[in-house]
Amino acid sequence: MSGATERRRQEVLRAIVADYVASQEPVGSKALVERHRLGVSSATVRNDMAVLEAEGYIAQQHASSGRIPTEKGYRRFVDGIDEVKPLSKAERHAILEFLEGGVDLEDVLRRSVQLLSRLTRQVAVVQLPTLRATRVRHVEVVQLADVRLLVVLITDAGRVEQRQVELAEPIDGEADVPRLRALVNRALAGKTLTEASVTVAELPAAAPADLRDAVLRTATVLVETLIEGPSERLILAGASNLTRVEADFPAGLPAVLEALEKQVVMLKLLSAASDLHRVRVSIGEENEDEELRGTSVVSTGYGTGDAILGGMGVVGPTFMDYRGTMSSVAAVARYVGLVLGEGQPR
Repeated sequence: MSGATERRRQEVLRAIVADYVASQEPVGSKALVERHRLGVSSATVRNDMAVLEAEGYIAQQHASSGRIPTEKGYRRFVDGIDEVKPLSKAERHAILEFLEGGVDLEDVLRRSVQLLSRLTRQVAVVQLPTLRATRVRHVEVVQLADVRLLVVLITDAGRVEQRQVELAEPIDGEADVPRLRALVNRALAGKTLTEASVTVAELPAAAPADLRDAVLRTATVLVETLIEGPSERLILAGASNLTRVEADFPAGLPAVLEALEKQVVMLKLLSAASDLHRVRVSIGEENEDEELRGTSVVSTGYGTGDAILGGMGVVGPTFMDYRGTMSSVAAVARYVGLVLGEGQPR
């Protein structure tokens, strides 16, 4: 078979996918010739469709109907997408402006899934960063009472963890608290959470005698925070979008919604998106969880610089607009990274 024939059949497959995604109706050869500039006759298109069907890329639901793409056909279509379509300047500006309106890290991520669900008309999900994925930006120490301190750990992703420290005896708020704060920040600032958990454990031995008890108790609380950390969480938006295509999920919509509610299932999917610059697509049976095998998942990583903080993506039917969805996921992830990297939101 010549290269030209192979390229033409790829174009026929692309046209079938495009028409089916737009209409959810089986596609016939006559419609393809009328809607797309394929440069060949209906007879040639019918022959190409017969070959594509024999190879498992399209299927015929009924003897007299047109063809619909199979999961294998969607996979070939996705693999043939050379690059993600860029958004318009107006779209990029609108995304950035909306994300920059967030008041903190979680609000930025909540806005990101709201955007994705609106742009793609699918369910959008994002993984909140774990402490392990970040570095210490600053540790604030505030005196609440004579023998009680508030320790606030702030990461480079804007995540904030607060803990109280009970002291054995009072310390001077004006003189000793700033010293304690400086000691802790010299030891931890700029370090990964794993590195910081080791460094903070060594602090009491090197602390001045008059601060040793306060340093020991503060270090103990920080070690617990750094080692245990918060459990991973997800933010989800747009579940109601799936009701539009309820009949198209083989396992049924309730099963899909149940899978979406399982944190472990979605975290595993998003954790597989380990590249900041590559969009990952899993289609139908490629999804490990049985309840998601009638869906497609488009995901990518988000982060600052080269550091990945988590994954985000969308879940929808296998006949989704892959090119547009991949573009939206890539754009929103990129702008989340820009907002977080610039220290936004303030």
